[in-house]
Amino acid sequence: MAVDLKAKVRDVPDFPQKGVIFRDIMPLLADAEALGQTIEALGAWAKTKEPDLVLGAEARGFILGAAIAYEIGCGFVAARRPGKLPPETVSATYALEYGQNALELHPEMIGRGARVLVHDDVLATGGTVEAIAGLVESLGGEVVGCAFIVELTFLGGRERLSKYDLHALIEY
Repeated sequence: MAVDLKAKVRDVPDFPQKGVIFRDIMPLLADAEALGQTIEALGAWAKTKEPDLVLGAEARGFILGAAIAYEIGCGFVAARRPGKLPPETVSATYALEYGQNALELHPEMIGRGARVLVHDDVLATGGTVEAIAGLVESLGGEVVGCAFIVELTFLGGRERLSKYDLHALIEY
């Protein structure tokens, strides 16, 4: 019997600031059956995109990004916070629904013509994925899809990323 994945996501009110409900996927990840079901479901969708690489956004995009890459038999690239990757990196700054951040990656990891699937845990405003996808494209890669565990539909990320094929397992 399938696990109700949405029931495994914990709501944390007023985090990281008052008025925000944080959708915590850690209980989902702690449940072996839910974790397996999530990897299989995202992997099945991702495989149809025939990526060469899965690019996972720090931090929670790392957790399943690497597992999805393994599941479908392709490589994994990490987009990290500034200062975490030596030596040369390219960077993108983006706005969050409650602040600003940046991600970096090694430019040689995305070859010209590489088919890249972007994975992050949550699609909110779309700023993170828009920034990462822009880096991929500036390096000559092609974003073949974007996969998420959770989508916060009320924040408009899907509209912002309308030029990409998007998939989320859970919607709020």
